Amino acid sequence: MRSRLASLALRASRWTAVGQVPRTGVLVGAPHTSNWDFVMMLLIMWRGGVTPRVLIKKELFRGPLGWLLHRLGGLPLDRDNPSAVVRELVREARSGEPFLLILAAEGTRTKGEYWKSGFWRIARSAKLPIALAFIDGPTRTAGFGPTISATPDVVADMDQVREFYRDKHGIHPERRTEPRLREEERASR
Repeated sequence: MRSRLASLALRASRWTAVGQVPRTGVLVGAPHTSNWDFVMMLLIMWRGGVTPRVLIKKELFRGPLGWLLHRLGGLPLDRDNPSAVVRELVREARSGEPFLLILAAEGTRTKGEYWKSGFWRIARSAKLPIALAFIDGPTRTAGFGPTISATPDVVADMDQVREFYRDKHGIHPERRTEPRLREEERASR
């Protein structure tokens, strides 16, 4: 039922979904430039028969919205203390059960200087693949691209990420943050 509803909603909105929905891994959703990104990814995941886990800032879990976010796979993230959540997610990912976590690597819907490195660190710690998902407003296309493995070479990993997102713009292209991690600067010193 959920799959049919999602397919109808995507068709009605005239967006095209591409690629295969991964079943396991850390899914990077980018560019993250609108609140609609979450809705779009959720529809595409449901269309593929998957209900993912999604890290969402804890402030949004107040009141009735919190109940809904939990039901949609949302996990509250305390951005002042993310390491506790990351440790718990790595433990859950290593349990052997199917595990798909969506992260908006930009961490915000506004233009920034760096992406958050949580997707890379979680994937590397839990030995999970990184699946690259996208939303491209100008082409009204959203979906999934390649899956990569996190290695000790963060620069090489991010070169692959940059290549994939090179022509992906988000719903509001002016808010797009280039795929770059602070860890890359430290690695090149």
